[in-house]
Amino acid sequence: MSPKPDTGGLLEHLFRHQAGRVVAHLARVLGPARLDLAEESMQEAMLRALQVWPYQGVPDNAAGWLFRVAHNAAIDAIRRGKFLEQNTGALVAELTRSLIGTTASGSGDDPDFERQLRDDELRMIFMCCHPAIGRDARVALSLKTVGGFSVREIARAFLAVDAAIAQRLVRAKRQIREQELTLDMPHGADLEMRLDSALETIYFIFNEGYSTHEGQDLIRKDLCFEALRLGRLLAASSIAAPRVHALAAVMALQAARLPARIDEAGDLILLEDQDRGRWDQGLIAMGFHYFDLSMAGDQVSEYHAQAAIAATHARAESLHAVDWPAILELYDQLLAISGASPVVALNRAVAVAKVHGAEEGLAAIAELSGNPQLRDYYLLLAVRGHLLLELERREEAAACLRAALECRCSEPERRFLRRKMEQCEVNV
Repeated sequence: MSPKPDTGGLLEHLFRHQAGRVVAHLARVLGPARLDLAEESMQEAMLRALQVWPYQGVPDNAAGWLFRVAHNAAIDAIRRGKFLEQNTGALVAELTRSLIGTTASGSGDDPDFERQLRDDELRMIFMCCHPAIGRDARVALSLKTVGGFSVREIARAFLAVDAAIAQRLVRAKRQIREQELTLDMPHGADLEMRLDSALETIYFIFNEGYSTHEGQDLIRKDLCFEALRLGRLLAASSIAAPRVHALAAVMALQAARLPARIDEAGDLILLEDQDRGRWDQGLIAMGFHYFDLSMAGDQVSEYHAQAAIAATHARAESLHAVDWPAILELYDQLLAISGASPVVALNRAVAVAKVHGAEEGLAAIAELSGNPQLRDYYLLLAVRGHLLLELERREEAAACLRAALECRCSEPERRFLRRKMEQCEVNV
C-alpha cells in the first residue's frame, strides 16, 4: 500500500470510472433481478475504502481492491440469507470463481478480464436502454448503474428532487424483474432497436450536460464526458455501426468547445464570439477520427448530419471562414432525415440568417412560431430578438428578449438575455 493524501478525491474518481464496471459484472453473475445487491455491494466497498485507506494507505491496485471487496460483500450478503433462494450455493460458487480468477490475474491486469468487464458494461447499457423502459427511467438507470452517478447527482442534473429520481429507479428495476429482462446481448431486429435506444439515451445525457435547462450552471462537464465515454465504449465494440461512430464524433467535436463556451464568471459565450484557440484540439482530432469511421457503409443517420455540421465548424480557423452555405445544406439534410424537428428547424433558421441575412432568418423563424413544442422554448424568442437587434428594430427585440426571460432557462442564459436587452437601449 502507498499513502495518498486525497483519499476522497481518488475514491470519487474510482467510483465514477469503476463502479459501473463492477456493478455490471456482479449483475451478470447474480442476475439482473438482484441489481440492488450488486449496487449495495459496490457501495459497501466504497464505504470500507473510506474507513481503511486514510489510515492504511491506498492499495497499489486500488481498482482491484474495490473489485475484491465488492465481491466479498455480495458473497457475505448471500450467505447471511438476504436472498433466500435455492440457488444460493451456486451464486456463491460463481462469485468465488470470478473472484479467484481476477485475483490470480492481478485484478484488472489481465486483458481477458478487462475484455469481460467491457462486455459486462455493454450488456448493462443495453439492458438499461431496453425500449420497454421509459426514457426518463432509462436515462436515470444508465447514469446510476453504468455511470456511477448518485441519486442526488442525477436529480441535480435533471432539476428533480431526489425522491422523484429514486422512484424512477424503483420503477425501472421493477420493470426489469417483471418483464424478466436479461443481460444477454440482443440480436437482429432487437439489437437494432436496442442500439437506437442506447444512442438516444447517450445523446440525451450529453445534451443535458452541454446546455442545462435551469439552475446556476450552463454546462455539466461530468454528464458530457460520461456520455462520450459510453459512446466510445459502444464504438469500440463488435456491434458498432456507422451511426455509433457518428454519435461519438458529434459528442467529441461539441465537447471540444466546452472550454470556450463560458467565461470565468460562468457566463454564456456565443459560438460566434468564442476563442477558437481554447477549443480542445485532442477532442477535435478524436471527433474527426470517429467521423471518418462513420463513413463506412451506405447508412446515413441524423448523427451523421450533426457530425458533419460540427466538423464544418471545427475545420474553420475563424468565424469568417465558416462555410455557412454548407451548414445550411446540412441542416436541410438533417431535417429530411429526422423529420420536422422544431429545434433542428430553429437551428436551420440561424444558418439561413447567416447565408441570406436577418430578414430571411426572421421569416424562417416565423414559420415555427405556432409550433406547440416551441411555445416555452426560450431560444426561439432569443434568436428572434437577436435578429431583430441586428436589424435595429430595438423595441421589438426588447419585447422578444423580455418574453424569453419568462421561459425556462439557466441563470447564465438569463444573464445573457439581460445583457442583450441592455443593447436595445429602450426603457424595458
